[in-house]
Amino acid sequence: MFKKFITVASSLALSAMCLTGCNQTTTDKEAKKTLDKVTIAEVTHSVFYAPQYVAMSQGFFEEEGLEIDLVNAQGADKTMAALISGEAQVGLMGPEASIYVYNQGNENYAVNFAQLTKTDGSFIVAREEMPNFTLEDLKGKDILGGRKGGVPLMTLEYVLKKNGLTIGTNKEAGEVNVRTDVQFAAMAGAFAAGEADFTTAFEPTATQLEKEGTGYIVTSIGKDSGKIPYTAYSATKSYMKDNKEVLEKFTRALYKAQMWCKDATDKEIAEAIQPYFEDNSIDELVTVAKQYRKIGAWCENPYFKEESLNNLMKVMETAGELEKEAPYDKIVDTSIAQDVI
Repeated sequence: MFKKFITVASSLALSAMCLTGCNQTTTDKEAKKTLDKVTIAEVTHSVFYAPQYVAMSQGFFEEEGLEIDLVNAQGADKTMAALISGEAQVGLMGPEASIYVYNQGNENYAVNFAQLTKTDGSFIVAREEMPNFTLEDLKGKDILGGRKGGVPLMTLEYVLKKNGLTIGTNKEAGEVNVRTDVQFAAMAGAFAAGEADFTTAFEPTATQLEKEGTGYIVTSIGKDSGKIPYTAYSATKSYMKDNKEVLEKFTRALYKAQMWCKDATDKEIAEAIQPYFEDNSIDELVTVAKQYRKIGAWCENPYFKEESLNNLMKVMETAGELEKEAPYDKIVDTSIAQDVI
């Protein structure tokens, strides 16, 4: 279970993770020596995090004197483990991970210092085209929902309950069987292989399923979930204390990218992030960028509001995954974002 991962955090190494190869370097060897190296462990590799890749491709991190190594941890538990073990300096994941760690009493817990996305970025994918799809169509069906304790699953369940659906295994009674037995990174493959009637997927995975003819996007979960701090950047309390200047540079580069995305066209965003999604065409990335813009997925600045955290904890409470609320002023530090903005 996610809440128990801390006991094995020190045994996890980034060598077991999937390296994305998205390293930001400079062609000037002398200048490179002056760059501060920051390893980001991202929860998954997705166009949902477009501003991050824009910051890399447009040289915003380099402008701030940072060299970025990006690794795909494939899960919030592994992302947090990398952060706490010191294998990564910055983690990109759902803030629920910070809440779990803080509530466990860990002294060197993770503090969120910059928000990246402000709503759920996943989509419901069906086996056939359903132009008139409504959530009622999930009654009596199986849907792959993700890892227990993770924000994707909790948000899905929150949206289902909000719309009057019952979660359970009695499909004859119209209950929605939300499956948690398939790992997040394996869900698309499992669905393509015939598992479940529906699945949830981030982009570009959802579009790839459509391209392969194994699935069809029918709705956005973020459209119904409301505004929540879906993904944010965090660092351990000790790292923040000793490296505030580095995190200021990091947040400034991110803010530049957020402003750039706000003014850029969908095609410009697609072209900027394409080096990190080589398996996707520009046209596909344009479509994905348009979809995420439509639901207002990306934050326009890195400031993490208290209201957003409260909304997330409401989702967690509805899912039965929150033992006690975590104080905003402990797991969120807005001082860097305030200075940068």
